Amino acid sequence: MSVFNVVEKFVSINGEGQHAGELAVFIRLRGCNLNCSYCDTRWACTADAPAGEMTETQIVDYVISTGVKRVTLTGGEPLLSPHVIELLKAFAANPDIFVEIETNGSVDIHPFACIDNPPAFTLDYKLAGSGMEDKMLLSNFDVLTAKDTVKFVCSDVSELDKVCEIVDDYRISGKCTCLISPVFGRIEPADMVDYLIDHKRNDIRLQLQLHKFIWDPNKRGV
Repeated sequence: MSVFNVVEKFVSINGEGQHAGELAVFIRLRGCNLNCSYCDTRWACTADAPAGEMTETQIVDYVISTGVKRVTLTGGEPLLSPHVIELLKAFAANPDIFVEIETNGSVDIHPFACIDNPPAFTLDYKLAGSGMEDKMLLSNFDVLTAKDTVKFVCSDVSELDKVCEIVDDYRISGKCTCLISPVFGRIEPADMVDYLIDHKRNDIRLQLQLHKFIWDPNKRGV
């Protein structure tokens, strides 16, 4: 039995990704290997962030107790948690539970994509404004399928040229959903729409972080 450091667990709607607006059980695991300039969960990323210990059985039982059949595993960077593959296998043994992992693009997802009943990945590509672009593991694009999502968080309209370059070079839109999202408060979404119109990018979708419009942008547990 493995033990996981859970900094938050709650039921809310997905704020982003393919399933934005749908109810999900959020399990936030402690720790991250990146330090993005716009990180909004920095409090969960440190090695000493307050957390409760839960086994994979306890986590799965908690999810089942909510009656919600969609799980969003997030962080920090959840795939860095030791033995997280055991947690994913425990979820996979419950075929009624759909698991989505929010991962930062720097961790190899291949081992997790190979298990029976694998999770869906919402895979970030960190652009220059994050300060972490050199940490991106581009081989992750090789294993994406239709249930997965690549998400580009943009700090400036100029970064959209790089988004198009990555989407085209790795043929991402033919594999999965491509999303662009603004760093909250740093870039006007209307300018991003204008870019998509000007460049005729039907294969890239703008998405705003719903939870930051419904609740206070700094509110936790939503």
